[in-house]
Amino acid sequence: MELANVLVKPLLTEKTTMLKDAARQAAFYVHPKANKLEIRQAVEKAFGVKVEAVNIVRRAPSARERQGRVVGRKSGWKKAYVTLGQDDKIEFFEGV
Repeated sequence: MELANVLVKPLLTEKTTMLKDAARQAAFYVHPKANKLEIRQAVEKAFGVKVEAVNIVRRAPSARERQGRVVGRKSGWKKAYVTLGQDDKIEFFEGV
């Protein structure tokens, strides 16, 4: 898989903002077929930082029901929590 397609978008929530400050972690939605090694290489190449660890969380697609009938599917996702090196930082919104 090409490294440009691994990172889908950054995950910016209250929880990830607190993790960024407290534990030097950043969160990203990633391609469903990406593995930890590809995610590590993509983050290091895109942001020029050193990655210490990568943790992955997956959610499988689920059925969408209305009045007891299955009418479709909710899409699943895969996200990665990336722990950065001691002096490294990723700033998504600088000066906002």
